[in-house]
Amino acid sequence: MTVPAPLDVPLPAGWTARVPHLDDVPVLADLAAAERRAATGSGTPDPGAVAGEVAGPRSWTRRQAVAVDPQGTVRGWASVHDRAAGRVVVEVRVDRSGPDPDAVAAGMYAWVDAQGRELAALRGVGAAQLDAGPYADDADQRRWLAASGYEHVRTWLQMRRPVSPAEAEDGAFPPPRAGVTVRRVAAHENGVPVAVDLQTVHQVLEDSFQDHFNSYREGFAEFLQRLREDPGHRWDHWWLAFVDDPQDPQAPPLPAGALVASVTAPESDDPGTYVEYIGVHRRARGRGVAKGLLYAVVADAARRGRSRVSLEVDADSPTGADGLYTSLGWETAYATESWHKDVEVR
Repeated sequence: MTVPAPLDVPLPAGWTARVPHLDDVPVLADLAAAERRAATGSGTPDPGAVAGEVAGPRSWTRRQAVAVDPQGTVRGWASVHDRAAGRVVVEVRVDRSGPDPDAVAAGMYAWVDAQGRELAALRGVGAAQLDAGPYADDADQRRWLAASGYEHVRTWLQMRRPVSPAEAEDGAFPPPRAGVTVRRVAAHENGVPVAVDLQTVHQVLEDSFQDHFNSYREGFAEFLQRLREDPGHRWDHWWLAFVDDPQDPQAPPLPAGALVASVTAPESDDPGTYVEYIGVHRRARGRGVAKGLLYAVVADAARRGRSRVSLEVDADSPTGADGLYTSLGWETAYATESWHKDVEVR
């Protein structure tokens, strides 16, 4: 293994920083799990997901650093995700039981700022929005973010719905309303999804989220690459919904909604389904499209023997989506937040 070069991170005296490698995966998985447990009461290390971020496809769009104490123990991990032009998703995890966690966090967030500026310059934009997503009950992270110049801008409900085996049966859910059809994204004989369906999913989601918080345009290729990086990605977890045109019932149905799901890490050897995206085009809102898509993903999870379907929703959703999810059996498990900071290219 090549020894990673040191990084310029302003850490306490005697500490060093470097790019993480695969030997760090167990420690980093424990760091992530400990942070989750402290905030939500549960959290199992997921070395596979961490390995994918450290040395897999997810590493290609990220800059990362680990903080190493004078005894050689990894105590912190920073990840800077170049998500889109001017949009950077950041994560800083610090061993709270280690020495001087406040100083370590401050140094790593300072390094994150510098990476955000560099990424903005490489993208040819004058500034970048840094976006951190701490657990709402993580007082340490909220304090570190505030001290580093971030502002709390949004709260997100992380909702979960149990799935029963009976929901795999035909007729377990009402059919879509008249004029609404829901189907899985079409695939070729070799299992590769049909291009026009993937393009339709992307376009429907882009159009659906235009009036949502912090919305921005993401190119088709970037959208696909980002989702395929996820170790839980599965093409057969993508759905489309269509509605008849009320002005021209004989015309081909119009794209109306899309849902992209993935496989979540097992909990007690039991994987679940996670809804990455669900969007309904404004022209189709109020026609039962979202319900049809959600029924499809719950039934699919039941057929796969999964016990839950999870999703995230804006606590201040302009469409009142949280109310819909609650009415269909979802409950809030915990909350996360968005904290933003803008950095300008110098």
